[in-house]
Amino acid sequence: MTTQRGLETRARQNEMLDALALRKLGATAGHVEATLAANPGLAKLGPHLPMGQPVRLVKGQEPNKETVYLWD
Repeated sequence: MTTQRGLETRARQNEMLDALALRKLGATAGHVEATLAANPGLAKLGPHLPMGQPVRLVKGQEPNKETVYLWD
């Protein structure tokens, strides 16, 4: 279910937060950090989330990709 504050979802058995973000949002960069900030205590559960753990996924700002040119 999508809300103004993010996407409400539940974790699968032994799913990691980055895998959950990739499955639901299609990317991890910036989203994992924003989700951790929006879900107090989620990091204390460890790397593998318990099955059925409610998580509010939040889309964060994707990091800027710096372009490097080999020849200027």
